[in-house]
Amino acid sequence: MKLNLNRRQMLSLAAGGAALVATGAANTVQAQVATKARIVIIGAGAGGTALANRLVARLDGAEITLIDPRVDHLYQPGLSLVAAGLKPANYVVSRTTDWLPKGVTLVAEAAAAIDPVAKTVSTASGQSIGYDFLVVAPGLVLDHDAIEGFSLDMVGQNGIGALYAGPQYAAATWKAAQAYTETGGVGLFTRPATEMKCAGAPLKHTFLIEDIARTAGTRGKLDVHYMANNDSLFGVPIVSEKVRMLFGDRGITPEYSHVLKSLDAGAKTATFDTPTGPVTHEYDYIHVIPPQRAPEVIRQSGLNWADKWTDQGWVECDKATLRHLRYDTIWALGDVAGVPKGKTAASVKWQVPVVEDGLVAAIEGRDPTETYNGYTSCPMITRVGRAMLIEFDYNNNLTPSFPGIIAPLEELWISWLMKEVALKATYNAMLRGRA
Repeated sequence: MKLNLNRRQMLSLAAGGAALVATGAANTVQAQVATKARIVIIGAGAGGTALANRLVARLDGAEITLIDPRVDHLYQPGLSLVAAGLKPANYVVSRTTDWLPKGVTLVAEAAAAIDPVAKTVSTASGQSIGYDFLVVAPGLVLDHDAIEGFSLDMVGQNGIGALYAGPQYAAATWKAAQAYTETGGVGLFTRPATEMKCAGAPLKHTFLIEDIARTAGTRGKLDVHYMANNDSLFGVPIVSEKVRMLFGDRGITPEYSHVLKSLDAGAKTATFDTPTGPVTHEYDYIHVIPPQRAPEVIRQSGLNWADKWTDQGWVECDKATLRHLRYDTIWALGDVAGVPKGKTAASVKWQVPVVEDGLVAAIEGRDPTETYNGYTSCPMITRVGRAMLIEFDYNNNLTPSFPGIIAPLEELWISWLMKEVALKATYNAMLRGRA
């Protein structure tokens, strides 16, 4: 379906979409529940902060404690824009405390241990904090050490990028990527074999750098390769096929089942594990995304799955309720949750009300009513000014928010605008507990 809208109408749609998404969950005012429950949330990222805001509004008398040492809060969906020179590094940075509500105690330390039997969390300084209910939302760990020969101080130099590591590294990535678009050569865009946050990010970076070179008139100098971790380009088959077709149109070569193992920065070579053994490629630019795992405290506390994702340590939980399967006073939220989908900020938006409902139901002694269906959203940027608004669930069904208006597999300016206008506004509303 083709949109017959002028620019002003499309801007209005994007702004209206932002308002709809941002306020959709806040229109129903629920009565406060009186309780003296001690609720501990590990992690003040998107999930932990959003949940804390909602619980303060929902509960009367609860003792809510957030445990997180990070001074800065990062708007992680913006890192791919910083790494393409489209936003400054400070676009993604705010202060953790700016988003926290009154009535929440922040313990600015890392969680060092969790005892799910004694119901305590120990911090890095040795403080022990008791809880009645616990939510683990610490995010994940980027395992850069798993790439032999690589260290973060290399980013921005000698053709090496790594946007995931933070705003300064995303900005340094643009420095290296911009040089590549000017001088050309072989570009290798990698993706780890582990589960990862925003699995579309490696594709976005590939598309954006290729498009920037094309616009600059230097595309003929580039030999672009996307190093897929398996025999697919995306976890949803219909989206994978669409990306394959776009790669064909754009002259991007997919290299299937190539998982980055090591770098030789001096020789500008990268070695990949493949089904037939290690393969070494030369490069002029390489974008490194390392394996991603749960923080060690999860594994040490025995909260992780024992029979799957054993190398990654994600929290064992019911995929619909996010409640731990062995400890019924614990919920997982966000990247650390051991569920088949859901490592995006958009997923967190739909997970938070489920965890909130589960906690309140437990306090009230009733069964929860909210469930999470695996909703994940990826504004798949394919060019500067064009994107596909891809949304899907656990079953790989496409679940568009604007059916008949925004086609999920079409490269549209309005989908780009949704990311530029709606996404950050929605994210900020979510942090405040209003989405």
